[in-house]
Amino acid sequence: MATQNPIGVFDSGIGGLTVFRSIVEALPGYDYIYLGDNGRAPYGNRSFKTIHQYTWECVQWMFKQGCPLVILACNTASAKALRTIQQQDLPKLYPDKRVLGVIRPTAEVIGDYTTTKEIGVLGTKGTVQSGSYLLEIEHFSPDLKVHQQAAPLWVPLIENGEYDKPGSDYYVKLYLDQLMAQSPNIDTVLLACTHYPLLADKIKANLPANITVVAQGDIVAASLVDYLRRHLEMEQGLTKTGKREFYTTIDDTADFDHHASQFFNDEVKSQFVDVREGCE
Repeated sequence: MATQNPIGVFDSGIGGLTVFRSIVEALPGYDYIYLGDNGRAPYGNRSFKTIHQYTWECVQWMFKQGCPLVILACNTASAKALRTIQQQDLPKLYPDKRVLGVIRPTAEVIGDYTTTKEIGVLGTKGTVQSGSYLLEIEHFSPDLKVHQQAAPLWVPLIENGEYDKPGSDYYVKLYLDQLMAQSPNIDTVLLACTHYPLLADKIKANLPANITVVAQGDIVAASLVDYLRRHLEMEQGLTKTGKREFYTTIDDTADFDHHASQFFNDEVKSQFVDVREGCE
């Protein structure tokens, strides 16, 4: 069913395809498996325990398909599950596997985008409440002032294909107004959810022209390129036939394929899987 040693890319839904697209553009010759847990999305309002359970089930499924390396292209999973997976689950069950997230590589470079040293972070409720961006950005850029704003309705709108409809305009403006009311000095807005780039045009239209809007795809892709350069034992074990496979936990694969094709800017044909089978 799967390629021999592909890179795994996981998201709670279709949003991670914005990151996956950038990764494929940066590293086109590698084999990949993409898994969207659409059957249980959105993750944003769920507890730490539930998000860890769901994420770990998906990661284990990808390991069983041969992936030695999995990218959590999901901010909520990166915020609420990655540390436990890296520090507890992998050492006990899969010491030779690696799981990477999207928050740290973003935090490493976000300071390069701002002049005023004040940034806004838009994310799910789970990502914002975790405080992960506050901690990581403080570590890499202690001089930055970070303003956070949850946008809990954006992912459901996107997952249901309403992101480009007039009905989404109200909710885009609502959360942006709440963010910008926190400080007039914000000059950079980070889209700290991989779903949000599909709203980028509407987001930019509702912000002053001088504000830089930052998506994560290219940042995460560049970080992965650097990681593989520094970990040749991992890089040399990956298969490189250019094969890409797409899987989803929702049985309506036609609906997934339709929306995913718009995210990925290419035709997507996925298969349904039950990731819970055989999990530890």
